[in-house]
Amino acid sequence: MSAVPVWSVDPRTGNPREQVAVEATAEEVDRAVRSAHAVRYALADRLARAAFLRAAAELLEESGGHIIEAADAETALGPARLTGELARTAAQFRAFAEVVDEGAYLDVHIDHPDASRTPPWPDLRRYKIPLGVVAVYAASNFPLAFSVPGGDTASALAAGCPVVVKAHPDHPATSELCASVLRRAAARTGLPEDVLTVVHGFDAGVELIRHPLVSAAGFTGSVRGGRALFDAAAARPTPIPFHGELGSLNPVVVTAAAAAERAGEIGAGLGGSMTLGVGQFCTKPGFVLVPEGAAGDQLLKTLTETVSSTGSGVLLDHRMRDAFVTGVRERAALPGVDAPVTPGAAGEHTVSAGFLTVPAARLAAEGPHDALLEECFGPVTVIARYASAEEIAAVLARLPGNLTATLQTATDETRDPDAGPLLAALTPLAGRILVNGWPTGVAVAPAQHHGGPYPATTSASTSVGATAIERWLRPVTYQSTPETLLPAELREDNPLGLPRRVDGRRA
Repeated sequence: MSAVPVWSVDPRTGNPREQVAVEATAEEVDRAVRSAHAVRYALADRLARAAFLRAAAELLEESGGHIIEAADAETALGPARLTGELARTAAQFRAFAEVVDEGAYLDVHIDHPDASRTPPWPDLRRYKIPLGVVAVYAASNFPLAFSVPGGDTASALAAGCPVVVKAHPDHPATSELCASVLRRAAARTGLPEDVLTVVHGFDAGVELIRHPLVSAAGFTGSVRGGRALFDAAAARPTPIPFHGELGSLNPVVVTAAAAAERAGEIGAGLGGSMTLGVGQFCTKPGFVLVPEGAAGDQLLKTLTETVSSTGSGVLLDHRMRDAFVTGVRERAALPGVDAPVTPGAAGEHTVSAGFLTVPAARLAAEGPHDALLEECFGPVTVIARYASAEEIAAVLARLPGNLTATLQTATDETRDPDAGPLLAALTPLAGRILVNGWPTGVAVAPAQHHGGPYPATTSASTSVGATAIERWLRPVTYQSTPETLLPAELREDNPLGLPRRVDGRRA
């Protein structure tokens, strides 16, 4: 069978730029996974791993000009956005190097023998070890921070797991360039280059999730694609963890007090957030509950002005553009739906931003308007006008799981009687709850959680922040094991100086 070429395509024109690679065959996927599996023990040295992660950050920055140029040519995201994304990507590697240095992620627990317990305790020593080879499925909308050098890759490598990345077809040249940088970083710090490998092609992605030596997977993408891989991971003879980010509506509730106090500010903020990056953020506020009445009308007036002043933009590829145009047209045609600013096609390769409005009462029960409660990827949001707290509750009860949920309340929340009950109602819906902010923008911080109930994600883990490393580890306990046979992390004298809990107390 002839090789299938992988082309880099310019989304601004739809024209091919260059052939970057060929799609990996089943044999090539097998070779990549086996090579990764063979070098997994090279990542056992924590000091070497931390040095590798820092070298990766340094080399990504040194190659920044070439990386940004390639990524802009393939995604049309623009140099300014991509410069910020590159900085975030390098910061992720450095942050995980600090996590590895500290060692708290190993979660070391030591309980000494205690005959007074019922039943008696033997000597027990617990810590976490890497799962093995991790398959990473790159995202379309973040060619750096959620792709080859993204958070899944950085956290897996930090955990001591080699990575095989299935590159996204929207930016294959950027993927190859970033892979070469990471492989150079490995070589610079004395690690085998095969701790990171990239493969291309849809069939390669399927082969990867089925490979018996792949021990876990991370995915960022569509509900349809993620669910298919999630099911494949579960259907294996030996099922594996699948940490997928699939889709999110990211609801916002504006209280009556908030609208009365600062309708213009909220309308402008919403317009900026929903159009950021041409509406291609996974945290875009895609559904907003706004009160009926004069204050809500003023909010929509400002939103109309803000969105109308936003220029047309290019989506990541023409398939996404077609899906956006079709999606907003079908939603706008539903009974009772208005389009104060009509979103859709702006040209042969571009789209315009807009928003739809609908009475909240139409969404309180299952029906044809259910499409308004599903993510539409691109610069559009749905405004549901509510008349009562009961209508808010009825709509929130029908929402799927989300990455974020936002409450816009009065500046002095103690004067807003709806703030407490609504915050409580939003909390079960999402992994990150915001008050008087906007969800676009995810800080890479230890306390961050980027995940949520299904279909936002397929697990309870985060893909951003220090605890993302936990996805690629499993606990092991040694019982009554002689000191000379124990891993260094569990020895009595703590030769590695790790933080740990001994007999229930931090040591």
